[in-house]
Amino acid sequence: MKNTDTIAAISTPAGVGGIAVIRVSGSEAINIVDKIFVAKQTLAETETHKAVFGQIVNRQSSIVNPIDEVLVTIFRNPHSFTGEDTVEISAHGSLYIQQEILKLLLDNGARLAQAGEFTQRAFLNGKMDLSQAEAVADLIASTSAAAHSMAINQMRGGFSAELKTLREQLLEFVSLVELELDFSEEDVEFADREKLKALSKNIETRIAQLANSFQVGNALKNGIPVALVGETNVGKSTLLNLLLNEEKAIVSDIHGTTRDVIEDTVNIQGITFRFIDTAGIRKTDDKIENLGIERSFQQIEKAAIVLWLVDGTSVSEHIEWLTEKILKRAEDKKVILIFNKIDKISSEELEILNELFAPFDCEKIEISAKKKVNTEKLQKALLNAVHACHCGESRNPLFNGIAEGVIVSNARHYEALKNALAAIQKVNDGLENNLSGDLLSQDIRETMHYLGEITGEISTDEVLGNIFARFCIGK
Repeated sequence: MKNTDTIAAISTPAGVGGIAVIRVSGSEAINIVDKIFVAKQTLAETETHKAVFGQIVNRQSSIVNPIDEVLVTIFRNPHSFTGEDTVEISAHGSLYIQQEILKLLLDNGARLAQAGEFTQRAFLNGKMDLSQAEAVADLIASTSAAAHSMAINQMRGGFSAELKTLREQLLEFVSLVELELDFSEEDVEFADREKLKALSKNIETRIAQLANSFQVGNALKNGIPVALVGETNVGKSTLLNLLLNEEKAIVSDIHGTTRDVIEDTVNIQGITFRFIDTAGIRKTDDKIENLGIERSFQQIEKAAIVLWLVDGTSVSEHIEWLTEKILKRAEDKKVILIFNKIDKISSEELEILNELFAPFDCEKIEISAKKKVNTEKLQKALLNAVHACHCGESRNPLFNGIAEGVIVSNARHYEALKNALAAIQKVNDGLENNLSGDLLSQDIRETMHYLGEITGEISTDEVLGNIFARFCIGK
C-alpha cells in the first residue's frame, strides 16, 4: 500500500480561525513548497525541525502575486510524523488563503490527501503500529479527561507493549513445541508441560482481562450510562435538567408525563456521564404508558449506575412491588438510592424514611433537586462509583476484570481479543488432554495471529482502508 507520491491537505478544522496549517508529505514535499515560497533561504538549504518566515506567492502569471506571509516548518525523513519529508505551512486562517495555498501545492505536483492518509503513512513507514494509529483518531475525538487518558496511553504504546509481551511469550511457547516435532523420532522433550500449562493459563488470564476492559473503555469513551428510575412525579426530570444544566425534560405535576427515554451527556471532573431519564414506574392500565415503563426496565439493565429516586414526602403504597421490580433488573449494578424533596420533610420523617429503606444494601443520599440541595454530594457519589469500579472494587460486571493500566475502547481490538481468547483456551484444553504438538502449535499460532491483527502485524489492504477512512482529512 506504500505510496511514493506527495500529498497535501489542510490539517486545521474547516472554517475561519487565527491560523490554518497546511501539511505536505512525500519525497517531493520540500521541492514543491520551495516553488511557491519566498524567503531569505530556500527550504532545500534549511535544517530539519527549523521554522522559516517568508511569503507564499503565485508565480503562474507574469506578475508574482503574494498570497500570504507564513511560517514554514520543515521535518526531514525519517524524523517526522509520517517518516517522510514533511512541510507544515502556518498561514492566516482566511478560507480564501487556505484554498489558494492548497491549490498552488496541487498545481505544483502534490495531490490531495485522502482521509487519514498522513497517519496511514506513519503506520506504513513504521513510525507507529496500527493500534497506536487508531489512538490518534480517538485522541482527536476525545471529549473528556478519561477518553483523553485512554487514547494518549494507547498512542504512547501502552497497549502495544502488552501485546508484544504476550506474542513473545507465545513465540517462545510455540518454538519449544515445534522443536520437539523436529526431534520426534528421538523422543526428546524440550517443553516442560507443567510450565507450559502455567504460562498458557497466565496468557489466557491476561487476554481475558484486556477483553473485559472493553466494557468500561467503551463506557468511558461514550459516557457512563446512568439510569434515573423511580415512580411518577418523584423528580427524575427535574434532577436530569439540573444535572444537564438545561431544560431537557418536561417537568409537570401530572403523573406519567415522561413516556419515552430522554438522554444526554455531561462531563463531571473529566468523566462523561450519559444520563437517561426514564418513564415513571407504576401500576397502570394505560398501554402506551406501560410501553414506556418496559423501556425503563430495559434501560436499568443497560446502565452501569442506577439512580433510584424516592419522593421523601410521599412513599408509595406499592413500594414493595416497585422495589422488587427495580432491584431485580438492577442486580449487580451500582444503585444509589436518592431521597428527593427533603426540603419539604422534617428530620423525624427523614429518619422514618431511612428506617424503611434500611434493609436495602445500597448507598443512600438525601437531596432536593428543585432547591439544588446536596447535588454536589450526588456528583461526588457518581465519581466515586466510577473510581471504585476502575479499581476493581465493584460487583458490577461492567467493570470487573479490568486490566491494570490498559483499557481497551476499540471494537475492532475487542473482537480480535475475543478470538485470541478462544484460541488460547483451545491451547489450554489441548495441554490438559495431551494433544499432539502439531495441533497445539496450530492453536498457538492462531492466538498470535489475532493479537497481531490489533497492532497491524497481520493486516489486509481492506482492513487498513476501513480504519483510516474514519479519520479526518489532514490527519
